[in-house]
Amino acid sequence: MNTRLIECVPNFSEGRDKQVIDAITSAVCSVEGVKLLNVDPGAATNRTVVTFVGCPEAVVEAAFRAIRMAASVIDMRKHQGAHPRIGATDVCPLIPVSGITMEETVEYARSLARRVGEELGIPVYCYEKAAMSEIRSNLAVCRAGEYEGLAKKLQSPLWKPDFGPGDFTENVAKTGLTVIGARDFLVAANFNLNTTSVRRANSIAFDVREKGRKVIVDGKETVQPGSLKSCKAIGWFIEEYGIAQVSMNLTDIGVTPLHVAFDEVCARASARGMRVTGTELVGLIPRRTLLEAGRYFLHKQQRSSGLPEEELIATAVRSMGLNDLRPFNPREKVLEYLLEDGISGKQKLVSLSCRSFALETASESPAPGGGSVSAYMGTLAASLGTMVANLSSHKKGWDERWAFFSDWAEKGQALVSELLFLVDEDTASFNRIMDAFSLPKSNEEEKVARSAAIQEATLYATRIPLRTMSAACKCFDIVDAMVREGNPNSVTDAGVGALAALAAVKGAYLNVRINAAGLKDKTVAASLTESAEELLKEAVDKEMNIWKQINEKIA
Repeated sequence: MNTRLIECVPNFSEGRDKQVIDAITSAVCSVEGVKLLNVDPGAATNRTVVTFVGCPEAVVEAAFRAIRMAASVIDMRKHQGAHPRIGATDVCPLIPVSGITMEETVEYARSLARRVGEELGIPVYCYEKAAMSEIRSNLAVCRAGEYEGLAKKLQSPLWKPDFGPGDFTENVAKTGLTVIGARDFLVAANFNLNTTSVRRANSIAFDVREKGRKVIVDGKETVQPGSLKSCKAIGWFIEEYGIAQVSMNLTDIGVTPLHVAFDEVCARASARGMRVTGTELVGLIPRRTLLEAGRYFLHKQQRSSGLPEEELIATAVRSMGLNDLRPFNPREKVLEYLLEDGISGKQKLVSLSCRSFALETASESPAPGGGSVSAYMGTLAASLGTMVANLSSHKKGWDERWAFFSDWAEKGQALVSELLFLVDEDTASFNRIMDAFSLPKSNEEEKVARSAAIQEATLYATRIPLRTMSAACKCFDIVDAMVREGNPNSVTDAGVGALAALAAVKGAYLNVRINAAGLKDKTVAASLTESAEELLKEAVDKEMNIWKQINEKIA
């Protein structure tokens, strides 16, 4: 994804009044170029987490309009809720998604903060990466004292707003203060406990959160750190569910992934005589969070993790009880899925049934053609090799070899994903050439631009089948390992995989040659063709060797 994208996840101090929530989200949707991904209200917390994404300028405008709307429809003097809060728009983080640096995101956050302070008369603290001072980098510190302590807080020179009024005016009394910043992706999760005790939930939270708890050692107060880095946590009671929860923010899932936090909370709860019954995810999460969790729990069972993405996610959902309080739909909670479904909106070839794909290929349209079919043949090759690896990983008597086969199956799944992408991308590259040929050519300037566009599209359309050849060639390594080491009952399945891989390589090779012939830069064309020749020879040799092994095994 090369488009410049920023995600914004503002938290508004209203989770019960649908009209108020709708007014705020309508303000977000009024900005062109912004996609509203998720609205997550909570009645007990009286708080709504809204997630939207788009180009930076559009996101900043949408955030401003949402903050302005929240200031007009929420009165903090009347607000009550279980979640800590300090303003109508309590916190508004910007998160870089793609094509933009954190430094650039910080500048957008500060420009938004300035505009909110100057145009709306709302005091603003900048936090996390956008913080103007070290003391304000932590959201909990910025929000300390909450709304009820805001009037006193503003009297301290240490807590003068970064932008906006420094006095507790009538307008500020209504809107409260807003905390705006830039941060990395944060995962918010609530772990459900089989208790109603907030004190016991807090004891677990203090066990695990990075800042830990205050203790007395040798008569002196000191801090005992918690067990999880990059983790903030508190305990609370949710009347809506009738349970206590450990509410957690994971500020760096590279340091502490969700599945590690889940297991640690489970262990600490068990040590205190409680159980974690499930997990509630707040807002959206990156796909890798669930994929890593799925692999983790499968490995604990000594099972192969080389499974399709959907199965890994289903394992994560079951293992962490993400369906405990309400149905969990990954298409509604995983950021990448919402971007695929919401922004592209175009059905992919790989989403078609086998029959529909065949009929689409058999139609009068020139695409999809041999390139997409070659990539799909490669996908089938990778799938067959992966299937044998997964079958071998739980073959009776081979338990000690599960990790070996799991590694091969994971490599196979990576190739399946790569080749499925190339199925659609080969057709897309053909369409790019057609689009370039359709450009106007009424004057010399347009002719030059059209010619350059055609050459650029042709070069891309040559590199895509070359990429298919490379990926399909890697399938031979998996197939070869499975013929030699895998379940002997599946050796012919691996053999069919080798044939499919060879067909993929040969088919893509033809596309490389015919597209390279259209390149004016003959040096580049020769280099691409030479690479294709080498991959073709490698594929023929490997398939011949595998075919020989298979014949010896089934003789």
